[in-house]
Amino acid sequence: MLILASASPRRQEILRNANIPFRVEATNVVEQPLPGEDPKQMVERLAREKALAAAQRHPEQWVLGADTTVVIDEHILEKPRDADDAARMLRLLSARTHEVITGVCLAAPSSGLNAAASGNTKLAPGLVDIRSETTSVVMGPISEEEIRSYVATGEPMDKAGAYAIQGIASRWISRIEGDYFNVVGLPIALVYRMLREHGAVE
Repeated sequence: MLILASASPRRQEILRNANIPFRVEATNVVEQPLPGEDPKQMVERLAREKALAAAQRHPEQWVLGADTTVVIDEHILEKPRDADDAARMLRLLSARTHEVITGVCLAAPSSGLNAAASGNTKLAPGLVDIRSETTSVVMGPISEEEIRSYVATGEPMDKAGAYAIQGIASRWISRIEGDYFNVVGLPIALVYRMLREHGAVE
């Protein structure tokens, strides 16, 4: 069974809706960019760190790690530190187009026994496949009153960019270009394609 190296309820729901069996193994990885690291590099590195941290505890299983960030004017918007930080992010996003980038990492069983049992002869033991997906999101104008009211709901507080496209913030999003589920937190079509390519699912 696939190990999801994330406690995100949104990623769990996406996998359940796609009928991909999994169990959760949350990891404790510091989600901060390194000096000189661009957003794509950051999310791919963090996805890899999360996957490998869980793989150390479950070397016999396939492991999926993921990390999502919001980018505007080349600035990375991670999860807000507090209500004021959430309001700051929402002001930046108001009436603008931004990008959501999710890095995903699929780590194979390190023993290679599962791969052999499935008849997959292409897979080398310990393979780590890292990819990413980018979606453009068009956000309409958000007034100061709306920002204050939205932040007070608590919805923005554990979300990259301080909003949830599937929640209250949907009222301000007029258009996206790319994978909707990527904005929610997991580009499920990409993940499924990776699982199929490596024989992790039938």
